[in-house]
Amino acid sequence: MDIKNKKTMIIDTHAHLDGEEFRDDLHEVIRRSKEAGVGKVFLPAIDLFSTDNILKVCKDYAGYCHPMTGLHPEEVKPGYGEVLTEMHRRLLDNLSGRTPEPRFIAVGEVGLDFYWSREFQEEQLKAFEEQVRWSIETRLPLMIHCRKAQNELLHILSQYKDELPGGVFHCFTGNQKEALAYLEFGNFVLGIGGVSTFKSSHLREDLPACVPLDRIVLETDSPYMAPVPHRGVRNESAFVVNVQQTLADCYGVSAEEVAVRTNANVLRVFGISV
Repeated sequence: MDIKNKKTMIIDTHAHLDGEEFRDDLHEVIRRSKEAGVGKVFLPAIDLFSTDNILKVCKDYAGYCHPMTGLHPEEVKPGYGEVLTEMHRRLLDNLSGRTPEPRFIAVGEVGLDFYWSREFQEEQLKAFEEQVRWSIETRLPLMIHCRKAQNELLHILSQYKDELPGGVFHCFTGNQKEALAYLEFGNFVLGIGGVSTFKSSHLREDLPACVPLDRIVLETDSPYMAPVPHRGVRNESAFVVNVQQTLADCYGVSAEEVAVRTNANVLRVFGISV
């Protein structure tokens, strides 16, 4: 290939490739991802069990897949304190080099989720705040999940605003007001995925109106929320190119520019480049 015509690889900053959905064909999923032009994939954990699986995937695909660790808000249940204690210990051991696994690149997937229930609201608030402190302690960025809980989430983050190293507000689907509230936090970016391609989505209008490209990263959230034209099937990292093209169209720039600028954002937040 002529180097002048070579396209910039992109990064899928959020994919659950450790899940059962990929058990039988992960190698093919990774192959298709590379062929589509995806240079790296970041894998968030949701609990201790998934942390183990993610580390295995990232060891098998070293240098291509990168692990995160965190307790997802929907996994915050009675006894969560002991789980957090063990996850924190393992995080510090990992970063110190006392374990042979690939290094964690972020604290996540963490946050608040009151969409279905507020039964464990207080536990979620405490768990999230504790993991925010992990981020400050380790200087790792946060990968934040928030659903029907923006006010509570921003209240916690605002207490640590000057100490936070940065991170991603994952799966952003909000309006302009909500976007601007998140962008008040320096070195945080919005994770944009398949929802941006949906016919019903307002993101194609709202994002260019108030969010510069230097505050966006690409993601799939595989295996969930596959973008158009793949809706209704299992999402995978190769499909992030559909999100890339959607952003190019709505910002009025080339897909190459989206790649270059979102990669720069990944480098700034995570310290990782393709």
